Amino acid sequence: MAKTKSAYFCQSCGYESAKWLGRCPSCNEWNTFVEEITEKAGSKVPSWKTASGSQRLNKPTKVDDIRALGEERILTGDQELDRVLGGGLVAGSMVLIGGEPGIGKSTLMLQLALNITGKKVLYISGEESEQQIKMRAERITNQPKANCYILTETSTQNIFKQIETLDPDIMIVDSIQTLHSAHIDSTPGSVSQVRECTAELLRFAKETNTPVFLIGHITKDGTIAGPKILEHMVDTVLQFEGDRHHVYRILRSIKNRFGAAAEMGIYAMHGNGLREVSNPSEILLLQREEDLSGIAISATLEGARPMLIETQALVSTAAYGTPQRSANGFDTKRMNMLLAVLEKRCGFKLSTRDVFLNIAGGIKVEDPAIDLAILVAIISSHEDIFISSKVCFAAEVGLSGEIRAVNRIEQRISEAEKLGFEKIFISSYNLKGLINTKYKIELSGVSKIEDVFSMLFG
Repeated sequence: MAKTKSAYFCQSCGYESAKWLGRCPSCNEWNTFVEEITEKAGSKVPSWKTASGSQRLNKPTKVDDIRALGEERILTGDQELDRVLGGGLVAGSMVLIGGEPGIGKSTLMLQLALNITGKKVLYISGEESEQQIKMRAERITNQPKANCYILTETSTQNIFKQIETLDPDIMIVDSIQTLHSAHIDSTPGSVSQVRECTAELLRFAKETNTPVFLIGHITKDGTIAGPKILEHMVDTVLQFEGDRHHVYRILRSIKNRFGAAAEMGIYAMHGNGLREVSNPSEILLLQREEDLSGIAISATLEGARPMLIETQALVSTAAYGTPQRSANGFDTKRMNMLLAVLEKRCGFKLSTRDVFLNIAGGIKVEDPAIDLAILVAIISSHEDIFISSKVCFAAEVGLSGEIRAVNRIEQRISEAEKLGFEKIFISSYNLKGLINTKYKIELSGVSKIEDVFSMLFG
């Protein structure tokens, strides 16, 4: 009979060690190692077997002899989710969805289970009872679906027994931190339990070509709870984020083996569930009855989707000596860099001013093409001069005050033209490959930030 084996795991990153360590050599965190039993005494039986009852034996195959199969995508009925997944759900794939508590992960997955047609969906919940899920299902849909099955279970061995009987086409697990395997003698949610349960579900997904969705909790740092290897094991990692005080939710693709890893889907949270936002530009642009200073429109790009968003800036006198720098939805360090460019290259004295920046809609933007709009909004607030609502910007600003070109400028221009903008400021280097006659919107190419300010503010 085999002996009981144990090891020490870092609760922050999942690093495994044979002995206790004060500091993790992988993530450099202190006092995060705990002892967990990795194998109990006795023989270990595989938790998931093929239909014949034995493990499949793979053999090496020459790459020329491998027959390429056509990639078949399963449409979920949710256009935003299909876009983020790369055009649909791939058979045998494992998708991990992370997000803060109460952001809407379970609602999104339950809507998927209820609305997808022609597929048998098994929704496994380790956090809610059947009655709670039924109440939420009645709230988000008026038509109960017969192909959606609910299972409230946390043991993987019992789950696989029900899977053999039901034979689902799609499986959803809410959440992976609540499952536990009898082969690991530790509490649910621990590093070894999360890793073992994910490995069992991954073997099931690959051997039966069944897509599996995993809902994962996140830590206070914003990372998915559990070992870092969890994100390496799955095929796709999605992040569901948003501000609780706003109705909009953003589904981002962090990793995707079957599509682009920079896609984004936008939802609006209502009392009857999540609703898709097909045209986010019209919603992210604030409707103003009069022209106000400190507001500029930027043409950004999230994945393959162009969007026009509002950047709002407020510059005021520092009342407490040390000026404040605050940014909502934008990197504060990059904002400080842009403020230094204004002082050095343009002569604006902002060292004694409070500067506050906000991206309308509660979203976070990392596209460098928003730089020029931010600087224009800051100067507009500083000089108290409004910018026309028919003008937008799409350019990156360098440390020397030069206006740098951005990628996929044609999509940004087309989106601005479609929404009725009359003029767009872009880098003069972007103008070289464009045909001005095919656009109704006026293209203004600039090379220095001083040129932009002289054209706007005189």
